[in-house]
Amino acid sequence: MMEALQSDRLLGMELYATDSPGCGGRLRTESSDFVVEEIYEGQSYEGGRYLVVEVEKVNWETHHLVRDLSRQLQISQKRFGWAGTKDKKAVTRQRMSIMALEEEALRRVALPGVKIRVLGRSNRGVSLGDLRGNRFAVRIREVDLDDREAARRVATVTEEIEDLGGLPNYFGVQRFGEVRPVTHLVGEALVRGEPERAAMTYLAHPFPGEPQDTREARGRLLADRDFAAALKEYPLRLRYERAMMARLQEERDFARSFDVLATNLKRLFVHAYQSLLFNRILSRRMRSGLPLDRAVEGDVVCFSKGGLPDVDKIQAVDKSNLDAVSRLAERGRAFVTLPLLGHSSALADGLPGEIERSVLEEEGVDLSDFRVEANPDLGSPGSRRPALLRVEPIAQIEGGACVLLNFDLPAGSYATVVLREYMKPAEGGGLG
Repeated sequence: MMEALQSDRLLGMELYATDSPGCGGRLRTESSDFVVEEIYEGQSYEGGRYLVVEVEKVNWETHHLVRDLSRQLQISQKRFGWAGTKDKKAVTRQRMSIMALEEEALRRVALPGVKIRVLGRSNRGVSLGDLRGNRFAVRIREVDLDDREAARRVATVTEEIEDLGGLPNYFGVQRFGEVRPVTHLVGEALVRGEPERAAMTYLAHPFPGEPQDTREARGRLLADRDFAAALKEYPLRLRYERAMMARLQEERDFARSFDVLATNLKRLFVHAYQSLLFNRILSRRMRSGLPLDRAVEGDVVCFSKGGLPDVDKIQAVDKSNLDAVSRLAERGRAFVTLPLLGHSSALADGLPGEIERSVLEEEGVDLSDFRVEANPDLGSPGSRRPALLRVEPIAQIEGGACVLLNFDLPAGSYATVVLREYMKPAEGGGLG
């Protein structure tokens, strides 16, 4: 296993699973280089109070799109439902539901790069549980290799992934923020009982990738805590930050200032911190030599539902059932899981449990801290996640320093986890 870049290690992705050199190159030089389409199965829309649509969008982050759609339709954001947040600099097709909206109202929508197709009506809204996965077509450009060498490298990586049965199911950089990776830092501060630090990290921590006026405004707020002045300075595009500052100007309750955000957005912070800890546990398991594709004593496994891991059906592994679980794993019906640590998490036994406890101890946090006493809506009970990402990429050399990758991923997994293995970019390049 190869050591990862420092930027990856900071997010817990300490290792590559494949050992062969990558092809390098750049992603997203054009939006059409990154195409994502949701995969559903057995969905029918035969009537009901929810209008179900397919939205094709170019260069839109999902939360921002919902916000602007709600304004043009003059309805609450709470009436929208969707199954997952998609990449911004990409062409994405995803389903949404809108409660109590007539199809004719969509004529009011005029947003650049957005096409809406009505699929029908349903008695329930679209949610994460409906989504089977996502289909990706990703083009890597500016590959500094001749076509023959590029073909050899991507073929070798593909063979290694096949031999491994997949890749470590890391949370990718999007989970933490691509331009401004602070989401997990906000979550960490909340878990540690420091809501003021959490809010100020979100509002005022500048990053090099931001425009200069934004960095300067954040820096001044960090220094003087003057929310009235910051509201005059912050660009209008920073709508979430402005909403929080307006709340803080009225009442300096830092924990409750997050309540101005949509529910699924304000919960991202602690979820991102859980994701960082998951990545660290996964990396430590890899270093220890424990397998990802089969269980050992002390592990907690989940079982398949419709061919995919179902983390609601879990079982601890011990001597009495190890052989049976191993047989199920060989047939793709049982999957090793690792914890998304929360206040209701139960840690594993044996060496897997030792790894989980060591990460918690090094962080200096307790499972009970994930309740976030100052604002319980921000906390999390925890969950589990498969350790292995089963994926079968198909790579094509298009010529002219270009590689095309096609692959399907289950819901909740990240394309960049696959792309980093093929590219193995230099520090500061490639996957942004």
